[in-house]
Amino acid sequence: MELHQKAILVGVNLNGQKDFEYSMEELANLTEACEVEVVGTITQNLHRVTSSHFIGTGKIEEVKALVEYKEANVVIFNDQLSPSQLRNLERDMDCKVIDRSILILDIFAQRAKTKEAQLQVEVAKLQYMLPRLIGLRESLGRQSGGVGTNKGAGEKQLELDRRRIEENISVLNKELEELVAHRQTQRKQRKKNAIPVVSLVGYTNAGKSSIMNALMEMFQPTSEKQVLEKDMLFATLETSVRNIPLPDNKEFLLTDTVGFVSKLPHHLVKAFRSTLEEVVEADLLIHVVDYSNPNYEQQIEITEKTLQDIGIKEIPTIFAYNKADLTDMDIPKVNRDSVYMAAREKVGLKELIDQIRSHVFMDYIHCEMLIPYDQGKLVSYFNDNGHITETEYEENGTKLKLECKKTDYEKYHNYVIGKS
Repeated sequence: MELHQKAILVGVNLNGQKDFEYSMEELANLTEACEVEVVGTITQNLHRVTSSHFIGTGKIEEVKALVEYKEANVVIFNDQLSPSQLRNLERDMDCKVIDRSILILDIFAQRAKTKEAQLQVEVAKLQYMLPRLIGLRESLGRQSGGVGTNKGAGEKQLELDRRRIEENISVLNKELEELVAHRQTQRKQRKKNAIPVVSLVGYTNAGKSSIMNALMEMFQPTSEKQVLEKDMLFATLETSVRNIPLPDNKEFLLTDTVGFVSKLPHHLVKAFRSTLEEVVEADLLIHVVDYSNPNYEQQIEITEKTLQDIGIKEIPTIFAYNKADLTDMDIPKVNRDSVYMAAREKVGLKELIDQIRSHVFMDYIHCEMLIPYDQGKLVSYFNDNGHITETEYEENGTKLKLECKKTDYEKYHNYVIGKS
């Protein structure tokens, strides 16, 4: 049976960081997401970290005393530790020590369901472990199982030498490349079909999956393709793609990707790049914000920084301020490219769709066409691919008042008799 885990959290506030308190709160949430109990927190203000132990010698004694007093069995640092810091801290505290990165990697490992997500997490874990083999080996000797020990398969991997781990990374990367190639083929097909792609992005637990499910319910009520919705960090890691058909024969693809969090490990961002590339290809981003969270502005900044890190700079963006029903604001409310809404309560969805329409269907043209009777197939085509508002049968053919794509307008320009 696995030992119940109790953690002491340690944070260093370097030169008075403005988001330090929030970052520590988030570390506690991440720890709880790993089913580890937080029994104490120690912080230190520093101008620069100590190269050997990250924190000062006095603080080490303080942490050690708190570990004993609270009967804790793991110390979790809010920053990434170097291999030597990890070794020194474990030796001097005589306790298992992990950092924020391995904690997030553990959560991702627990949540990964698809083959691609599992491979991505495994690669990130191995790359993280490679320079830390000695420290992690010592840590495993202290306590088997639990957070930061890559349960089961992870323990075996630590017994491998460096070369075997590098070979393992290479094999996993090859498998990943095949899955990425398949995803790219799917993306090319979508581009060929000229269906606009709208991507939900945002901080973890902001409500991206709730918005996707609410829109699916609204436009595809018979579909069973709901995505997991849960009030927890990183509930979904997989990229979901859903088709949203609108009543006037327009449609767009809605994609939902992994949520962001501050100090997301570099290896993880790199490993999930192929998943996040869904966002790079988008025609429009919906930045979902938990408006009820007092730290929502910081979460916006972190999301925007992560998007920049993966090379996303100039994609038009709508802000969906979700969970606004938990504030004192009257909703729905629209302010330029922002919609204040509540996805779970189905409030503000129409306004969000109107915003999406105004961005991704700009190349539609209102016109009149006269289609000769021997071109009846064309009338059927516009019934399926345009939005016909009026039909009249005249001597020379069928007269249509319609809205159609610019490409169709140009292709069938010969039949156009008026434009509005």
